[in-house]
Amino acid sequence: MMDETSDEPPTSAVLLDNCHFSQVIFNNVEKFYVPGGDVICYYTLTHNIVPRGKDWVGIFRVGWKTTREYYTFMWAPLPGDVHGDTAVQQQIQFKAYYLPKDDEYYQFCYIDQDGVVRGASVPFQFRAETEDDILVVTTQGEVEEIELQNKNLLKENEELQATCASLQKQNMELQEELKKTQELQNGLESLRSSTEKLELELNSLKKENKHLKELDECREAELHQFKEQIQNVTSEKVRLETRLKTALDHMDQLQSQVLNYEKEMENLVRMDHDKTEQLESLKEENCQLCMTITQQKEQKKELEHRLENLKETEANLSLRLQNEQQQNRDLMKELEEQRHLFQILQAKKSESDEEKQKLREENDTHLRHLSQARDVSSFSAVSQAQAQVPAPEAGCLVFGNPYYAAEANLESRAARTDSIRKCRWEGEEGSLGESCKTFTRRPQQKARKS
Repeated sequence: MMDETSDEPPTSAVLLDNCHFSQVIFNNVEKFYVPGGDVICYYTLTHNIVPRGKDWVGIFRVGWKTTREYYTFMWAPLPGDVHGDTAVQQQIQFKAYYLPKDDEYYQFCYIDQDGVVRGASVPFQFRAETEDDILVVTTQGEVEEIELQNKNLLKENEELQATCASLQKQNMELQEELKKTQELQNGLESLRSSTEKLELELNSLKKENKHLKELDECREAELHQFKEQIQNVTSEKVRLETRLKTALDHMDQLQSQVLNYEKEMENLVRMDHDKTEQLESLKEENCQLCMTITQQKEQKKELEHRLENLKETEANLSLRLQNEQQQNRDLMKELEEQRHLFQILQAKKSESDEEKQKLREENDTHLRHLSQARDVSSFSAVSQAQAQVPAPEAGCLVFGNPYYAAEANLESRAARTDSIRKCRWEGEEGSLGESCKTFTRRPQQKARKS
């Protein structure tokens, strides 16, 4: 659990054997603290510790093994005199929100910025105050026993303190010896490095001496070569003097040739002047060609501008073509839907025709049954019955019994048979006609929109 600071404290996996608990002493540690209240921790920094900026005080559950097992912590404030030789009293206040909520035993521990424990307090608890803590009633025997236990504990405490002091003294002596050993080891390492440097310098000097000997031998050989070269140079000098005389004679001949060359040079200068005039003429022609090229470039820019306009026009026409193609696809899709609807209506019409044929056959059957009953009634009754039959409605197909009024004894049979039936084809034909009208009307509307 963390306090209000955001930085993690420096911890380490150092075990208890490597800690120095006597360098920081915790004072006025209560046996228990009441939950819900702030806790002030008092401690003393001895002269054996030099406080640093990342030192911290943590609350640890009893039984902890490493400094990483803290419950909460607070940064330890630096005293005014950090390097003083006297003990310094310090205090830290832990907020109630960050304190443990259980009744386990805890203790304060002072940890330096290297993660090493420098001091630890006696255990304490976080629990509410009870009557047992306020009033304790004991007998005389119990008091004597407690006093005896206190004496024994004090004696053991003194022995432990003496042992602790002895161990601390031994620890300090061992630390001094360790420090001296480390100093000796550092000196030995320094001597080793110095010896290695001297050996390297000796090897370097040996190599340099060998190199100088080789150079001396080389120089003696070079001196012998120089003597031979001097003899060669002397003979070469005689030979060169002879050649110099020959060269002077040759120079006289060259001077006469130079005079001839100067005359030729004058002729070349005149020719160069003529060529310069030709070059000026060519430059004028080049200027005219440059002007022509500039005009052609302007014409090219104008043609490119016209080409861009044509490309924009082509893009607009392509977009319009795509829109018209999309409209054509929509119209074709709607036409397919209307064709499908027309096929459905034709199927319904076929079903209605079949049902109409069945009704006609059924009506013919009823007429045959009624014609067989004409022997029972007279012809006059039949005529009177025909006069009383109402006219069929307009636009309907009527199938009736002409002998209905004349035959009173057949009333029960006529009641079971429909005397007038309307053909369902009329209603379905009306819906079919409306569908056909819709089919013919929608393409016309699409044609008007386009």
